[in-house]
Amino acid sequence: MDARQLQYFLAIVEHGGFSKAAAALHVAQPSLSQAMANLEADLGVSLFHRMGRGVVLSEAGAELLEPSRRVLRDLAAVRERAAALTGLGSGTVEVATMPSPGIEPMATLIHRFAQLHPDVTISTRAAFTPEETVELVRSGACELGLLGADKPVTAPGIDMLPVEEQPFVVVGAADGPFADGAVLHPQDLAGHKLIASRTGSLMRSIVDDITARGGDTEIVAVVDHRTSILPLVLTGVGVAVLPAAWTRLARRCGLAVASLVPTAHLHVAMISLPAHLTPGARAFLELTRSLAERRARTPST
Repeated sequence: MDARQLQYFLAIVEHGGFSKAAAALHVAQPSLSQAMANLEADLGVSLFHRMGRGVVLSEAGAELLEPSRRVLRDLAAVRERAAALTGLGSGTVEVATMPSPGIEPMATLIHRFAQLHPDVTISTRAAFTPEETVELVRSGACELGLLGADKPVTAPGIDMLPVEEQPFVVVGAADGPFADGAVLHPQDLAGHKLIASRTGSLMRSIVDDITARGGDTEIVAVVDHRTSILPLVLTGVGVAVLPAAWTRLARRCGLAVASLVPTAHLHVAMISLPAHLTPGARAFLELTRSLAERRARTPST
């Protein structure tokens, strides 16, 4: 067994088949197939079930998925440590992130990290629930995870670093129903059209609470992708309730942002496994810790 075989194994899983994995790895498919045959013979188990032109991960393959990711990550840590000894900082830090924390504090973290470690790449992977973020970290698909939830998240075997609590705000067109910097109560949104995410998110629960109060308030659009919300507000479709992470971007787009009182808070945390972190991931985690401590001293209002 060697690292190349494990890399090939994970690529087949990641890309859903031999042909796509071979193309992504820039190797001939027969070479990839032979490497997998040698690995299966060495391990004494079948890693995939061949079904026509496709493959399905076997039970044994599923069991070996997480250890394989750990082995390759540990090897990457060795290479990065050796590079650091020669004054070379390189590599990639993989971070799973939910949409709103992916706007902020992720933007601030990447900006600062790039200044400190310009040769290290930050690769983010989309996750849409706290559970999905935890699973990406637990499985080894990502080293770190940035999540947001209606209350602090706990998960066995996962380290949680609380970063900040983001209040929710209301975003509308500059010539819309409220001025930038205004303070609104839920009843002030009566009669307005709201843009909402799908049922299950904290954002949607706040919107549902507003519409339940009556006053002809209605949901005019439901979107899966949070990146669609600001363009819809800009075109005058309606107003949106968003975590404060979106405030700076919304104002740069020329939109008005109002405080919502009372409001829930999005609890943002960075998660990681206690071990198996590359030097780059440790540095990113420590940078996050410093940001959390600084924001705790000067909370936003």
